[in-house]
Amino acid sequence: MTLAALCVSVFVVGTSEYLISGLLPQVGADLKVSVGMAGQAVTVYALGVVVGGPLVAALTAGMPRKGLALGLMLVFAAGSAISALAPSYELLLVGRLVSSFSHAAFLALALVMATSVVPTDKTGTAIATVASGFTVATLLGVPLGALLGESAGWRAPFAVLTALALAGVALLAVVLPEQPAPATRLQDEVRVVTRRPVLLAIATTAVGFSGVAMVFTYIAPLLTRVSGFSSTAVSGLLLTYGAGGFLGNLLAGRLADKSMSATVRGVFGGLTGVLLLIPFAVVWQPSAVAAVLVLGLLATATIAPLQGLILRHAGDAPTLAVSANVGAFNLGAATGSAIGGVIVSAGALRWTGLAGAVLSLAGLALTYLVLPRTSSATRPADDDVPAAG
Repeated sequence: MTLAALCVSVFVVGTSEYLISGLLPQVGADLKVSVGMAGQAVTVYALGVVVGGPLVAALTAGMPRKGLALGLMLVFAAGSAISALAPSYELLLVGRLVSSFSHAAFLALALVMATSVVPTDKTGTAIATVASGFTVATLLGVPLGALLGESAGWRAPFAVLTALALAGVALLAVVLPEQPAPATRLQDEVRVVTRRPVLLAIATTAVGFSGVAMVFTYIAPLLTRVSGFSSTAVSGLLLTYGAGGFLGNLLAGRLADKSMSATVRGVFGGLTGVLLLIPFAVVWQPSAVAAVLVLGLLATATIAPLQGLILRHAGDAPTLAVSANVGAFNLGAATGSAIGGVIVSAGALRWTGLAGAVLSLAGLALTYLVLPRTSSATRPADDDVPAAG
């Protein structure tokens, strides 16, 4: 029940990140700004996650976990309410920034709490279960929010999100077990996040995931202009991508419980291969469909093993490190989108996959620094990680 409550809460928080993407024309018209300016509400949120998330996690490291979870959800609800009621563009950005500050910190806390209520050999499954709330948010929350915005105005989705966040607070208040404040201090959290293995794991996340973002950000024009799909068909393919992401995340969680290193490397190796093939697969519709499905399966399959990797290195002070890794996913998405934009502007839309493959290959190379091969004579080579301390 605890995992389910955390999953639902992560779904609510996860929906907010890209919710406004489908509402930009309405937001621009209502608040009298251009669509491009309205789109900066997405950028502000992402920056809040990358910068504000770890900062909030660091400042709240010594607070009792249940009270902190409830407080972060209330902050998120407040930000959503400000967005829903914003009379000006500037106040909308304030609301988005307030919500974003709780995003990475809450997701990190949810992942840490999830692993604390399961046996150590089920860590990957617990992470994947909670993270599946985020994949469902991408699959259903954002499209449904856009539909609601079209029929009831752009403020309605934010009002619903506020109500859902408050309902999440009530659910977590009932379900979450009481946990004492961690014995770790802020300096312990900072010391963990600055360890070489943790920094390498965070870099692996940012670099490896940027390869996915480089292609996914521009997948709709790729499928319409190169593959020849209609806009309606592309919407269906994106649902297929999301469904594949949901399944891939859960499967990777189970595999990570069996072999952390094999799962991490297998996912990045698979991503490198599919990204390399995409420029050639998209010229034929059946192979394009297969490529989109496989990309979806592998894209979110990075979440459970990479967060599990952070937790293995973080020891008793994991919250700041996990929050920084959540920010690394966002940083990777922003970096990949930016580089992909340059490639697309140069008229090379079809070839974004090749550049994405290079970044995923770099992520794969980094895994060998984070999880170096060890001698089987001394310990199992597959998964042993240097102890935190």
